[in-house]
Amino acid sequence: MKDIFKKLIFVTSAVLAFTGCSDNMGDTDSRLAKVNTLLEPADGNSVVLEPSASASVYFEWDAVNAAEAGTALYQIAFDKADGDFSNPVYMMYANNNGYNNYVTVTHKQLNQIAGKVGIKPADTGTFKRTVFSSKGMQSMKSGVENTITVTRLAGFEDLPIDVYVTGEASEGGTDLAKGHKMKAVAVGEFEVYTKLTAGKPFSFADSKSGTPRTFYTADGVIKENGTTTVAKDGVYRITLDFNTGACSYTLVNRISFYFCPEDKTLFDLPYIGYGIFQARETVTFHPESWGRDERYKFRMFIQENGGADAEKEVEWATLNQTDARPTPSSPESYYYLLLLEDVTQWDNKWKLIGDFDGVPATYTIYLTADQPYTHSIVK
Repeated sequence: MKDIFKKLIFVTSAVLAFTGCSDNMGDTDSRLAKVNTLLEPADGNSVVLEPSASASVYFEWDAVNAAEAGTALYQIAFDKADGDFSNPVYMMYANNNGYNNYVTVTHKQLNQIAGKVGIKPADTGTFKRTVFSSKGMQSMKSGVENTITVTRLAGFEDLPIDVYVTGEASEGGTDLAKGHKMKAVAVGEFEVYTKLTAGKPFSFADSKSGTPRTFYTADGVIKENGTTTVAKDGVYRITLDFNTGACSYTLVNRISFYFCPEDKTLFDLPYIGYGIFQARETVTFHPESWGRDERYKFRMFIQENGGADAEKEVEWATLNQTDARPTPSSPESYYYLLLLEDVTQWDNKWKLIGDFDGVPATYTIYLTADQPYTHSIVK
């Protein structure tokens, strides 16, 4: 034991001696250099912004010389045309948490930046960009500043807090107090699942009382003070983005109960109003060698572009991954819904409570404004 203790002391002393002899070990690399060249897009480039979520602009610059300045992080900065970047209106890290010498900026982000520098919706204006390299607490601005000219989206400066569907074509008719509230999915962005009657007018209001601001849609754009119609009767998923002025209409043909072990839908949940789909049905669990299989999801059959596109299948699946059967005391979050574009047989499924095997139950989906999208199954 004494020999082991002596050896430990010797090793520790050797390590400490080695550490003490290294003048640089543990020192912080404080070298830093500025970016000298902005590559993409070219100085003075013009962009007409689009409301598409995939529309973006690629920005690139020369990386600093790692041999001379070590590894740096990068931030792209935007400022007014006459700004000096002492207080940029917007900054964001490059891709890969700032380590890459490029970044992709969406049109929606550029639209927000344009608003910050004072360009009005639908107008064209110019602002500047540059790049900061940084390391630790140090930061160094590039000596190069390029301009970019953008034509803003036709969004709204004064974003509504609440939005309701109202009018003759709507579920609540012309009674504003019965307007169907849209779900706020982000600041200035709203969504609703609602039934509309073809050929009759409807609009969107920012209040259910008094004299609200009203909006309508035309050619994929939100406009103020007017009405809209749809070509087909049906349930629609409507999205409105007041930041960009964009809107979309998707016809929801049906929502069905999908039984995973049989890889098929067993029954539809008819729409009963104000974002709620419901059916009373009986599900018999599927016999397997290991027991009885009760896994399920929901399939939604839709036609985008206001019902003009071909029907496609998407699915409502679990927001919170689980492989456990629920109990009567399971949290409400067990039943929360997540809309997925890619359908699968087994992923993101729920399980039925054992008491529902071969027993009639009421299956309800709630796509409503004032709670998470969810569903319930009760006897």
